[in-house]
Amino acid sequence: MLTSEPCQDAQLWTQEKEEFMRRKRFQKGTVGERKHGRKKVWVAQWWEDGGRRSKVLGRCSELTKTQAESAMAAILEPINEGAGHCQQPVFTFKRYVEEKYLPFGRRTWKESTRMTTEPTINMHLCSHLGDKNISDITREQLQKLLDQKSRTLSRSVVDHLRWHLSGIFKLAQGDGVVTHNPAGKLSVSDAKPTGEKRVMTPDQIRLALSVLGLRDRLIFRLAVFDGMRPGEILAVRLGKISGNSILVDQRVYKGSFDTPKGRKGKKTSRTIALAPGTVADLKLWTPNLPDQTPEALLFQSEAGTAFWRDNVWYRSLQPALGGIELGWATFQVLRRTNASLARKAKVDDKVAADQRGHGLGVSLEVYSVSDLQQKAAAVAQLESEVIR
Repeated sequence: MLTSEPCQDAQLWTQEKEEFMRRKRFQKGTVGERKHGRKKVWVAQWWEDGGRRSKVLGRCSELTKTQAESAMAAILEPINEGAGHCQQPVFTFKRYVEEKYLPFGRRTWKESTRMTTEPTINMHLCSHLGDKNISDITREQLQKLLDQKSRTLSRSVVDHLRWHLSGIFKLAQGDGVVTHNPAGKLSVSDAKPTGEKRVMTPDQIRLALSVLGLRDRLIFRLAVFDGMRPGEILAVRLGKISGNSILVDQRVYKGSFDTPKGRKGKKTSRTIALAPGTVADLKLWTPNLPDQTPEALLFQSEAGTAFWRDNVWYRSLQPALGGIELGWATFQVLRRTNASLARKAKVDDKVAADQRGHGLGVSLEVYSVSDLQQKAAAVAQLESEVIR
């Protein structure tokens, strides 16, 4: 006699199979235009828990279809986790930068780098490419963007934009979001000419020292004679000063403390020597500080916190130097002056680079500037070797 048990088992097996396939199937969903009152809107539709789901993503006048598809992909991303068929979600350029590239970069960037890099990427890249599907962006579009930026920005800034574009698409290629890197062969055309790399002369340095107050004179000396960066100067703690030297193991940028600049994976702290005049000014300055503990800052605000570099420059140093027509002598100029005068004084290049805390190549190629007197001596020496 036949029973219904095999039939029931078959039905149960079919239901379980359908449930399994429904759970595991990868889906893209659909995005289409719909009338919503008098407005057209983008509507997303997908399957979830065995039922049809839908959601209004936004008005067609405010979102492109690519942006709507990206929003659809974001909705489906948690639903598709663990699906048997894996397919990369749709990313707009802006979404990929915000969700993937910036979090990846923050793992290695210093806080000061992050604070300057993220606004640059948002202002110059995301504002132009943000709503485009990242997989549809071509090399020609990227090159056109760099060419446009070259008309108004310095070469240094455009070079950084090219570097970021290459990094974004390289990471996207590794994630399988794009099939190739369209930013790999970009070039930078003639960008906005950079200004003259000025350095201060000994007479100008002496003049500046004569008009600056004690605090600003000490900051000026630490930059010009001792080769310290502004962030390092403003992060010095009393316990790090020892006689005629300072242990530089911190820097501060807009109130955020970090380790000094240097090569990744390498020790970045260093001990610098102090010029005799700097030591003399330190002895005059430190006894007047309200907080004398080892952790107290050498340059402390009324609240005991670190000064911001821009505040020190624009509110104090620049007004004083501007009165003697040296307002152009920024902190970068002071650093360039240190490198140039050290080389002119025949200070060993390696010693000078170690004092400033950067590599020998940077010292020679970026910061050192030869003046006319050095060039004249060089050509005269060359001529003397030939004509005796």
